[in-house]
Amino acid sequence: MDVREAAVALRAAGIADGYYWIDGVHEPSPTPPDFVYLRGVGGGEWEVGTYERGVHQPLARHVDEAAACAHLLRQLI
Repeated sequence: MDVREAAVALRAAGIADGYYWIDGVHEPSPTPPDFVYLRGVGGGEWEVGTYERGVHQPLARHVDEAAACAHLLRQLI
């Protein structure tokens, strides 16, 4: 699964747009005050975390996009 497929899966599961952020794929506007995020951090790594009160709090880093997407889905579904 890639980030686009993860966004489709979250929509299909009925997860509200403001609950998650996937860099470059699903970026709600206006920006919600808190959400679960997935973003590339360089070097082929991906980070899943939470954003609250203006601060990114990483939960895990993954070396593979599919693993990061699966982690994001586990957080939300």
